[in-house]
Amino acid sequence: MTPSDLDFDARHIWHPYTSMTQPLPVYPVASASGCELQLENGATLVDGMSSWWAAIHGYNHPQLNAAMKQQIDRMSHVMFGGITHQPAIDLCRRLVAMTPAPLECVFLADSGSVAVEVAMKMALQYWHARGETRQRFLTLRHGYHGDTFGAMSVCCPDNSMHSLWKGYLAENLFAPAPQVGFNDDWDERDIVPFARLFAAHRHDIAAVILEPIVQGAGGMRIYHPEWLRRIRRMCDREGILLIADEIATGFGRTGKLFACEHAGISADILCLGKALTGGAMTLSAALTTRQVAETISDGAAGCFMHGPTFMGNPLACAAANASLSLLESGAWQSQVQGIENQLEQALRPLTGMAEVADVRVLGAIGVVETRRRVNMAALQQFFVERGVWIRPFGRLIYLMPPYLITSSQLEKLTDALAAALQRPELFLDA
Repeated sequence: MTPSDLDFDARHIWHPYTSMTQPLPVYPVASASGCELQLENGATLVDGMSSWWAAIHGYNHPQLNAAMKQQIDRMSHVMFGGITHQPAIDLCRRLVAMTPAPLECVFLADSGSVAVEVAMKMALQYWHARGETRQRFLTLRHGYHGDTFGAMSVCCPDNSMHSLWKGYLAENLFAPAPQVGFNDDWDERDIVPFARLFAAHRHDIAAVILEPIVQGAGGMRIYHPEWLRRIRRMCDREGILLIADEIATGFGRTGKLFACEHAGISADILCLGKALTGGAMTLSAALTTRQVAETISDGAAGCFMHGPTFMGNPLACAAANASLSLLESGAWQSQVQGIENQLEQALRPLTGMAEVADVRVLGAIGVVETRRRVNMAALQQFFVERGVWIRPFGRLIYLMPPYLITSSQLEKLTDALAAALQRPELFLDA
C-alpha cells in the first residue's frame, strides 16, 4: 500500500464513526490468521476485539474457509423468495436445535441491525394481526441495538452515538439501566422504576427489547440475571413480547451459549448476528415462537412483511454452519472459562489505579471503565506500538478476544492495557 493509497483513504473513504475533515489514523492490514493481524509494514498485532466481537474462532480458520470455498463453486447467492437451499435449511435446523424449545421459526437477515428491525416489525405486526394498536417499545437506558432507524429508536436517547436523532425517531419508553452488577447481591429496589413504567404503559407496549446480561456499545455494563427473570414474568403476566438482542452476547461470549441462560429464561423473539458466521460473512437471524409466527401469518397481511435481497445468502449460511459446527464441539466452554480466569487475574488489580473507575469481567469480556475519556488516536497508536489491537471508545477500554487466544497472547493484551492506564496523556481532560 502506497502513501497515495492512504491519502485517498483519508480523503474519500468514510470509516465507522469517523470525521471526514479530521479522520482518525488507520492501520493497513495485509492479512489475518488465528488471533493476529499482519500489517502492511510487517508488524503483527494480537487482536483483542474479534473484529467487533464476531471473529470468535479467529481469522483464516481452515474449517470456515473450506466451507466457503466448497459453497462458492455451487452458488454464492440465489434469491430466497420461492427458492430454498441446503445451507439455509441446515443452518435453521441448527439454530432451532441450539436455542430454547419455544423458538422454532427462523427469519434470516443481513446484519445485526436488520435483525433488530425484523424483530421490531414482528412485534408490531403481531399486535396488528390481533387487532390491537400497540406501537411502543420499552427498553433500558445505556442500551445499543444498531444504527438503522428502528434500532436507533430503542438505543439510549442520551447516548452521544444517537442523541443527534432525537425528534426524528419513534418515541419509545426508556427505563433506568440496571445498577445491580452480575455478582452483586440482588436489590429489589433496582427493578422498581422499570416495573412502574411497565405497569403505566402495559396497554401500549408491543414488546420489551433488551440486551440480556451485557449492555454492549452503550456502555459495556454487566447486570444481574434477576432482571431478566423479573421482566420475563412481567411480560408473561401481561402478554407482552420479550425481544432478546443477543447479537453481541450470543454464541458463548458471556460463558453461556446464550446470555439468557444465565437467568434460565427464553425470549419470544431472539436476535442473533456477529459471531453467527464466526465473523467470516455478514448474516443475522431473528427466531420466534410458533404462536407469534402463526399470529402474524394469519393476520390481514397474510405474511410477514419483510424480505431482504440477500436473505439466506448461501455463502454466508455455509460459513455459519461451519462456525456452529466448531461451537458444537464444546471447546469454546473451556476456552472462554480460561479467558475469564486470566482477565480476572490481570484486570481486577487495576481497580485501584488513578485512571480507573471500574473493572468488569464476564466470560470472554473484560472491561476497564476510566474516569476520563480516552484520546482515541493517541491510545490507538500506543497499543499498535505495543503489538496489540484494542479499539477503545468514550471512557471504556475493553477486550473481547477470539476464543482460541493463547494465554501469552492474552497477557500481551492485558499488559498493554495496564501500561496505558499509567500514561495520563492518553486521556482527555474535558
